[in-house]
Amino acid sequence: MLKNRLKYSVLFCLLGAGMTSLQAQDQKKKDPTEEHNPVKQVIPEAAKNLLGRWDLNVNKQGKVVPSWLEIKLSGFTTLVGYYVGDSGSARPVSHVKLENGKFSFSIPPQWEGGEGDFVIQGELTANGMKGTVKTNKGTSFDFTGEKAPYLKRTSTVKWGKPIELFNGKDLTGWKATSANNQWVVKDGILINQKAGANLITDQKFDDFKLEAEFRYTTDANSGIYLRGRYELQIEDSPKDRHPGNLYFGGIYGFLSPNEMATLGTNEWQKYEVTLVGRLVTVVANGKTIISNQEIPGITGGALDSKEGESGPIYLQGDHAAVEFRKIKITPAKK
Repeated sequence: MLKNRLKYSVLFCLLGAGMTSLQAQDQKKKDPTEEHNPVKQVIPEAAKNLLGRWDLNVNKQGKVVPSWLEIKLSGFTTLVGYYVGDSGSARPVSHVKLENGKFSFSIPPQWEGGEGDFVIQGELTANGMKGTVKTNKGTSFDFTGEKAPYLKRTSTVKWGKPIELFNGKDLTGWKATSANNQWVVKDGILINQKAGANLITDQKFDDFKLEAEFRYTTDANSGIYLRGRYELQIEDSPKDRHPGNLYFGGIYGFLSPNEMATLGTNEWQKYEVTLVGRLVTVVANGKTIISNQEIPGITGGALDSKEGESGPIYLQGDHAAVEFRKIKITPAKK
């Protein structure tokens, strides 16, 4: 019996020594600088004024087009973000380099095609930022930017009287963006016959509730721009497709609906939208698919990047045919 006890004692000692040795090795392997506590995150002084959302204006051969940029801190020192050009959706930026007061990052092409990356470089100025966008085809454009407003409302919204934006007879109250206007009214229905000009209301709005009844055919791709800056997608998305921010009911490139609520092609459908500041709620065909979510910035195709100003309702007509039979807006009282 004594011999057995001695054997087990020696065995336990050996096992304990082995465990201690493994723990010591683990401690050596662990980087003493590694930290996973967001509470201890401190913004680097060099990046402090750069972080945040920026409304950009890009000079494209004499024409000013809107763009948008967000720069965020990932961990303790790495800068990342999102970028929106004058077309396409928000694009993730995996690394924003910051050296000697100048920032730069590259992004692959999206819908533009071609090979190679876009390269964006810039720096802060007394009034905001400035820089250049170099495309993957070698063309460079200058840009300026200013911090985007929060658009946070501090009081409860009071609603005014509803306004019928479409009178069922003609295009009164609307204007086309180009001479290639394909919008007509037939039998009380506003029809975009094929890809052509976009359609914009004469009136501008801040906060509002919008009702729109629409119909589309196979492979349709259109949208309703809220304040002319934030696109609510109208798209022929398959009913069994997983919902996403590029598809039916999404705020293009930013907010995904919680379900695919489309009724499909050739069916009259309805959006009910409430926009207060940056917070949007979307009800599609009676289902709340986006609930009081923040729209971070402008989407591709926006009329401008002046987010602090009121803006029109704008119907996308440059992609494919779409029809509307009702467009009603209830603006907030000022």
